[in-house]
Amino acid sequence: MLRSSAVPLAVLVIAGPLVLGAGFAVWASRGRRHLGTATERATFETLHHASQAAPLLRAGLTADSARRSARHLRALLGVPALALCRSDGEVLAWEGPTTGGDHGHAAAVRAGSERTSRPGRVTVLGPDQVECGVSECPLQHAVVVPLVVSDRVEGVFAVFAPQASTGLVRAAGEVGRWISTQLELAELDRSRAALADAEVRALRAQISPHFIYNSLTAIASFVRTDPERARELIVEFAEFTRYSFRRHGSFTSLAEELRCVDRYLLLERARFGDRLSVSLRIAPEVLPVVVPFLCLQPLVENAVRHGLERSPGPGHLVITAEDKGTEAWICVEDDGVGMEPAALAAVLAGGPPATRPGSAGAELSAGPSGGEPPVRGGGSGAGIGLRNVDERLRQVYGDVYGIVVETAPGAGTKVRVRIPKFHPSANDPH
Repeated sequence: MLRSSAVPLAVLVIAGPLVLGAGFAVWASRGRRHLGTATERATFETLHHASQAAPLLRAGLTADSARRSARHLRALLGVPALALCRSDGEVLAWEGPTTGGDHGHAAAVRAGSERTSRPGRVTVLGPDQVECGVSECPLQHAVVVPLVVSDRVEGVFAVFAPQASTGLVRAAGEVGRWISTQLELAELDRSRAALADAEVRALRAQISPHFIYNSLTAIASFVRTDPERARELIVEFAEFTRYSFRRHGSFTSLAEELRCVDRYLLLERARFGDRLSVSLRIAPEVLPVVVPFLCLQPLVENAVRHGLERSPGPGHLVITAEDKGTEAWICVEDDGVGMEPAALAAVLAGGPPATRPGSAGAELSAGPSGGEPPVRGGGSGAGIGLRNVDERLRQVYGDVYGIVVETAPGAGTKVRVRIPKFHPSANDPH
């Protein structure tokens, strides 16, 4: 009985690995099919290398971006070697199979770059122009493609191969045009950054002489009656101007922005006295959130100058910052004169305010008392302040993050802003 029962046991022990092996074979076969056909795999490889090279080229044509993207471009075309150069033929990066440098092929690139001085012209170099003096060198032909940015040749893309087939020439031309597109986008990014910097400078310039004059006048009024208060106001005024005119960084923390607002309001309260009251409700969780530089102070200044300052009685300003999961919600609300919604829409659009004479919106378009000239499309300081903040928020975070304004004549104004807590466009404020 014992001997006969051992046979099935042995069979089971042997059959177990066979079953597992068969299962693994089926899984492996399915895994290979899951990778797709040869065409699908080739498409994936092409898109993969393009996606790896694109962000590098978006930094512009530099030695570092050329060096790091060259291997992806070589794999994209499947060629023995290639080079990325400046328009004058200076080689920024060489990617090839040789271990001893470019074997002198840089001279061929320089010669080819002289022939590609016109945008759109692709040059094919033969063995007599590519010959490097190294025996059995496989690089006998080169296709030189100009890299064009804004109708000017920014650089040269050179591909080396044993033969310059029609397919290779066409492929090199298409890749060269794709590289040019990435460089165009890099220039666009630089232009957007320059525009953002110009908009910040415009906001700095919008710290009007009207405010500076009133602040200094308020400080002077305390020199004899309350010298200690005057000294404190001078320090706060100096800190406010230092922050507002700083030259580093397009972003800051919400905590720093609120300090700037606090200093601004301290100076305004010295002038308004009991006419201006301020309430702040700030969630501690949102204080480290990175925000665009000078995105909050212009909203507060707009509330004071164009809402409360024109109100005959006392005014109340409320500033809140709430933690809303992945976002920080900021609100600046005043109970001042308000304005016509149509005038507000025109101001944010950059056009002349469409209001009837005598309305709050008409006063907004005329500029503050003291004859301050209109700015951009008939708008005043409030126009450029609100519009500037709105445009910068949309530029950084997308159109869904523009400012939202609720207002009506005699009903005050509420401005709401949403800031994502984490966003790739927001740099470290420090």
